[in-house]
Amino acid sequence: MQRPLIAVLIASAVTFIAQGAQAADLIQVYQQALANDATYASARNALTAGQERSIQGRSLLLPQIGLTGEHLKNNGDFTPSNVGATVDIAGTPTVVTRSDRDNSANTYRLSLTQPLFRWGNWQQYQQSKLAQAQAEAQFAQAQQDLIVRVAQAYFDVLTAQDNLASIQAQKSATTEQLASAKRNFEVGTQTITDTHEAQAAYDLVVAQEFAAINDLEVRRTALQQIIGTAPASVATLRPGVRIAPPEPATIEPWISSAEQQNYAVAVQQLAVEIAKREISRTRAGHMPTVDLVAQSLRQSQTANGLTKNNAVGISWTVPIFSGFQVTSQVRESIALEEKSRNDLEASKRSAAQNARQAYLGVNSGLAQVRALEAAEVSSKSALESNKLGYQVGVRINIDVLNAQRQLYSTQRDLSKARYDTIMNGLRLKAAAGTLKEADLVPVNALLTN
Repeated sequence: MQRPLIAVLIASAVTFIAQGAQAADLIQVYQQALANDATYASARNALTAGQERSIQGRSLLLPQIGLTGEHLKNNGDFTPSNVGATVDIAGTPTVVTRSDRDNSANTYRLSLTQPLFRWGNWQQYQQSKLAQAQAEAQFAQAQQDLIVRVAQAYFDVLTAQDNLASIQAQKSATTEQLASAKRNFEVGTQTITDTHEAQAAYDLVVAQEFAAINDLEVRRTALQQIIGTAPASVATLRPGVRIAPPEPATIEPWISSAEQQNYAVAVQQLAVEIAKREISRTRAGHMPTVDLVAQSLRQSQTANGLTKNNAVGISWTVPIFSGFQVTSQVRESIALEEKSRNDLEASKRSAAQNARQAYLGVNSGLAQVRALEAAEVSSKSALESNKLGYQVGVRINIDVLNAQRQLYSTQRDLSKARYDTIMNGLRLKAAAGTLKEADLVPVNALLTN
């Protein structure tokens, strides 16, 4: 007989949580992401492509050497208008006939052009170096994004695991409470209302278990999307861990660092410089160009023999009128440069806001963790008191169920608050532009198999 679907899901979820011996920690998961994440691989390829920009820009300043040739075979004749018998001035008769003009020619031309003054090429070379630096900044940002994405997916799995474990513990406690209510009803010490309340609580927690199992599978799939293969299980947060507050402890250095060192800001700053160079490059359309040219020619013809020629000189061009094209391009470049400055200001404000939000998230998270730790102790005491009161008859079944629900909810919220605080710490460093792979080491030290 086929096993029910929910039984299979529960078994797989429990197995996933229980396989602690094979648990992968955060560093191991991040190493897998470095090797398998498609988004990071795309950023790495973009960096490789961007590193070729300066080479291409420098080529505009270097000599251009080319060899051209042609082989022509002429087939024709020449017929004078006075063909036939004629008499020259001296009265001597002559005969004018059609002449054969068939011949072949081979031409080889080796040419060299060395730019001496091309202002547009120089500015384009400077732009290419800025574009390479921009690609490197974008890759550094992609590295930070990978750290944040991996950590978020990792702690999302832990959150889903904790939620499922809490619901399953609540289900176990509710099952015991339901059995107790049924026994007490059978012996007449409680009413049917207590049994119905316990049954309703049990049905509710079963429904929540279905949703929690599904959510855990979704979170595991999201982690698998980054690292390629889902680990059998992941290391969990050690009980009672202490999360360090941000250092420095004031918000102003973080905001200042975000406005100056954030990689999105750096990318936009480079975009401003590129736009400024673009204005100068388009204005070069009004400037003369000067090149050093050299040429070696070798031409052989069956009729005229071999011709050789070498030439060296200066070639220059002065633009006079281009139909207002250059003037229009300059105005366009000025507008785009102003746009890039506004984009830079928007990036600075966004980075500062992200740093401010993450900083406040860390501090409020630490306060929330302390409050929930105290609430967990109080909830445990409340549950014990309600259980004792239920046994002596001064508390009813619903009181115990509510106390159990409160305890498990507090424990779940406490774990979530710890995860969120850790993530806000990583986001704070990312906003400030200082997040590195080494920052995962102290976070990984909070985990245990």
